[in-house]
Amino acid sequence: MGNSREIKNRMKAVGNIKRITRTMQMIATSKFAKAQQASVASKPYTETLFGLVAQLGAAGVGEGHPLLSEPTADAKELTLIISADRGLCGPYNGSITRTALNHLRAHPGGEVEVVGKKGSNALKFNGLKGYKVHTQFGDKPEYADIERLAGEYIERFISGEISGVKVVYMRYISAGRQAPEVMQLLPFSAPKGQENATGTNEVYEFSPDADSLLDHLLPAAVKAVLFQAFNDAIVSEHIARMVAMKAATDNAGKMGHALKRKFNRARQAQITTELTEIISGAAALE
Repeated sequence: MGNSREIKNRMKAVGNIKRITRTMQMIATSKFAKAQQASVASKPYTETLFGLVAQLGAAGVGEGHPLLSEPTADAKELTLIISADRGLCGPYNGSITRTALNHLRAHPGGEVEVVGKKGSNALKFNGLKGYKVHTQFGDKPEYADIERLAGEYIERFISGEISGVKVVYMRYISAGRQAPEVMQLLPFSAPKGQENATGTNEVYEFSPDADSLLDHLLPAAVKAVLFQAFNDAIVSEHIARMVAMKAATDNAGKMGHALKRKFNRARQAQITTELTEIISGAAALE
């Protein structure tokens, strides 16, 4: 009897876990839809602005601009790590942490800033000290907050206080594919294949001159790219949590069925034992 009661208690516990994970999956799915909409909506602007600045830079416009210049030799590089505040999102935080640690080992001695409690805890566990933790962004970062952060990086880079800014984040490629990436934010440069992000060969006439426009476009591009990185990270986190919770729900369902079969077998064995005892007792009275 004790064995069947124990199995029944486990069945109840697994059922409760299944309800919790299904609820978390539904919440993650809802948040993913909203975050994906925000990320996809901002991408055309970011890519077009990025492509325009890249074409101007490739054409020699703005040569010697502070944001396009080579880093200062005696300054330190700054690395920004974008992680999550919460867990239960599969390999999301682990992938970012491994990518960040590999980058930091390859480029020691720089400044480190972290977004998200999980990234901060991982760095602390690995013995890193002296890093700055940003707690003001949350699940829905506002552009104004990202703009202030990017503006601070721009000022420090122009003044020569830092030699560059690298961002470690989870890049959102599609709903089925996300990849940890180390992106160079400063000095500003287009990644491979980004020189013409719009896919066309536009010819621009600039008024005022291109150099003056570049003074406004470059800071705007840096801020837009950093904002897009935050959006990609949030979408990727919700996808990872949605997939992890679906897997947990499915596993809880399988375990519930296995426990039910085990309970039925234990109950059947118990009934058989009781019938055997009754028959044996009746036979002994004859």
